[in-house]
Amino acid sequence: MKVFHLIPGPADHEFAPGLRAHCWGFNGQVHGPTIEAVEGDRLRIYVTNRLPENTCIHWHGVLVPSGMDGVAGLSQKNIAPGETYKYEFQLRQYGTYMYHSHSDEMTQMGLGMMGMFVIHPRNPVGPKPDRDFALMLSEWRIDVGTMRPNPLEMTDFNVLTLNARVFPGTRAPSG
Repeated sequence: MKVFHLIPGPADHEFAPGLRAHCWGFNGQVHGPTIEAVEGDRLRIYVTNRLPENTCIHWHGVLVPSGMDGVAGLSQKNIAPGETYKYEFQLRQYGTYMYHSHSDEMTQMGLGMMGMFVIHPRNPVGPKPDRDFALMLSEWRIDVGTMRPNPLEMTDFNVLTLNARVFPGTRAPSG
């Protein structure tokens, strides 16, 4: 059993040097931490809501039992502020996926509530990679003079990020 903890809540995020915003994320970061596991692993993921509103987590593209799918009002109740919900399921596939909020999605995802979910194959075939890179692209609307992305924007974005960072902040640290 592999155990993970995700804490949805406020996150002060630096997109690039000089560009900071008050976002929402997981474990104090935007995007949330990358979950890595192996096909066949059994996962237990505790989600403790530190947001001022309800939330839940949807495992996008991951085959899970209906009660663990994280769609509030359909497959589970919302996780109220201060509550903890336990997701538990066995991984039946491999690939690169994502997780994201599935309550008030436009606001919560628009403020950064998503993360990568990498499931490695149990029995890989072919040459093994030297290194994997998980890349998540996001678009944001951050108006000059504001400290919060506009989660209601749908088409007129002004910030494009790679793993929640803008160049020159996308460069790998040296050393």
